[in-house]
Amino acid sequence: MNTTVYPGSPYPLGATWDGNGVNFALYADNATGVDLCLFNTAEDETEQVRIKLTERSHQVWHAYLPDVKPGQLYGYRVHGPYEPENGHRYNANKLLIDPYAKAIAGTIEWHDSLFGYELGHPDEDFSFNETDSAPYIPKCVVVDHNYDWEGVKSPKTPYYKSIIYETHVKGFTKLHPDIPEEIRGTYAALAHPVTINYLKELGITAIELMPVHHFVTDRYLMEKGLTNYWGYNSIGFFAPDVRYSSSGVFGEQVTEFKDMVKAMHKEGIEVILDVVYNHTGEGNHMGPTLSFKGIDNASYYRLVEDNKRYYMDYTGTGNTLNANLPSVLRLIMDSLRYWITEMHVDGFRFDLASTLARELHEVDRLSSFFDIIHQDPIISQVKLIAEPWDVGEGGYQVGNFPPGWTEWNGKYRDCIRDYWRGADSMLGEFAERFTGSSDLYQDDYRRPTASVNFITAHDGFTLNDLVSYNEKHNIENGEDNNDGESHNRSWNCGAEGPTDDPAIKELRERQKRNLLTTLFLSQGVPMMVAGDEISRTQKGNNNAYCQDNEISWLNWEKADKDLLAFTQKLIDLRKKHPIFCRRRWFQGLPIKGVGLDDIAWFLPEGKEMTEENWNHDFAKSLAVFLNGQGLRSRGPKGEQIVDDSFYVIFNAHYEPLNYKLPPKNYGTKWTKIVDTSESRVEEEGKAYGPSKTIKVEGRSVVVLHHPVKKPK
Repeated sequence: MNTTVYPGSPYPLGATWDGNGVNFALYADNATGVDLCLFNTAEDETEQVRIKLTERSHQVWHAYLPDVKPGQLYGYRVHGPYEPENGHRYNANKLLIDPYAKAIAGTIEWHDSLFGYELGHPDEDFSFNETDSAPYIPKCVVVDHNYDWEGVKSPKTPYYKSIIYETHVKGFTKLHPDIPEEIRGTYAALAHPVTINYLKELGITAIELMPVHHFVTDRYLMEKGLTNYWGYNSIGFFAPDVRYSSSGVFGEQVTEFKDMVKAMHKEGIEVILDVVYNHTGEGNHMGPTLSFKGIDNASYYRLVEDNKRYYMDYTGTGNTLNANLPSVLRLIMDSLRYWITEMHVDGFRFDLASTLARELHEVDRLSSFFDIIHQDPIISQVKLIAEPWDVGEGGYQVGNFPPGWTEWNGKYRDCIRDYWRGADSMLGEFAERFTGSSDLYQDDYRRPTASVNFITAHDGFTLNDLVSYNEKHNIENGEDNNDGESHNRSWNCGAEGPTDDPAIKELRERQKRNLLTTLFLSQGVPMMVAGDEISRTQKGNNNAYCQDNEISWLNWEKADKDLLAFTQKLIDLRKKHPIFCRRRWFQGLPIKGVGLDDIAWFLPEGKEMTEENWNHDFAKSLAVFLNGQGLRSRGPKGEQIVDDSFYVIFNAHYEPLNYKLPPKNYGTKWTKIVDTSESRVEEEGKAYGPSKTIKVEGRSVVVLHHPVKKPK
């Protein structure tokens, strides 16, 4: 190999092919030297060429190699002091992954050489490991960014029209019988027409992919025969994970990912990524040296001030990236912009987002991280969704993120679960959550769409298991059932796990319909987990992060087609009627020319609820009138939006209730279109006149529809 070396440029960071050669640039502030290592094959145990970088602009080491082309494999060795007590862990015997690598050719093969210290040594991480790690670390790949997007643009679906579907690249397609076996579990399988047609028929507008950044499976999991299935352990923030590639590992995974995004966009479906910028896969002070730790440990991680041997851990994973430092902020922002501009994704869900907001120890929602995103002309224009908590003190920040952000609303999840399982809970909170959680988002001028509503997520029970188990059953995880959440707000309906009792089975089906109906008729942005619509079970495992098997994969052969049809009709109902996806808050005030409030709440006897009624924790039933003439929103041409009116009755009581409908000024003919006791979602059902009585079965939802004359 020719090794002509030019000085190159400190920008952009990473390995950049310009059509003539490749510029290499690596940030390493405290390093005393950097070696660029080039490899012929992924199996090479040592580099073919080692180039000592002599050019340094500020904290960036760089060189330009005119003879290098896309497909070239590379890594770095970084020199500097090995002083754990001062936060420095340099060890040039360790080949390191470029933090800006756009592709990584393979996965880690666990070996003692991957650690900067000698495992088992009495001095622990103060010892020094001289074994070369190159045979066991995956190599970075130079990629060619040229790609034909064929003019396909992002759907740019507004939040109020969005239906988000959280899924896993592998788990969604691994067992699908109608997808070619050779591509199941990959980006190509997500792009397959079978997948896209299913999503369109369901009514999904956006898929939210669990982590696809190249990640690490922890050694202790591998040794137990398990794996990091979920992927919340990133090591490459620019590289699509190679495990989900059906086409190759030398940059082909980048093209395959782009093909998937393009296929989704062609059919009007957005792609949102679940991203993990709060920590990396290098663990704590006893973890391996794979990338950041060996490049500049003190510049990437939050270290304990009075003993920099140790890491601040707000994530429960051993380390925390230091988003307060310019170098780390640049890394995160460069990564986000790359996925938007080069990979064309439509938004991000930020794992443990409160961690990114921590300036020192307290969570500060005006931290540098949010300031930079707010002013960035690219990042600020895509969907930004926060998981608004971390494991540190004060980390639960639901409702406290800045305007422009939406949040996973954990309070919505907890309240709706409590209501339907019959727990003591105030009707007032249920009404608040159903109408968009104005108590959390209205004061800082955010809209109902600031709330991403969900009943279940990847972390916890599936919908089927939520109504089938009181306790977690995580024995397969190998931690004696000690992992996972113990307080699930679940109810097994009378038997733990599978049962042949027809009454319990019927109740479980009804409860699933109740939860889904509440979700899709609530104000805010609904999110559901892949498989909930077909009654996917994890057999009571509420923490299946390490289960890359049938526990986690969707079983299409056992799909609950009745629930699927019910869910499709529910989503269609929501999409047809803007009253269920309002852009502005309910005001509880009369509509001019109509004489009715935009929303009104009723007791079973037909009387409007009073302040006293809201605070009874024993009350399990209420009804709400949604006035289709009270939307106070205009269409794209400035036209006033008017919808039909609806009367929704929620009965979480175990016995049936007779509900008296409101007087004729609210509506003259009410048609029942949803009844969860009968698995019914239909255009035309039984009609009821004003002030008539309707029987609502125990633990069920009834939705009544009243047409409103639309303006021409």
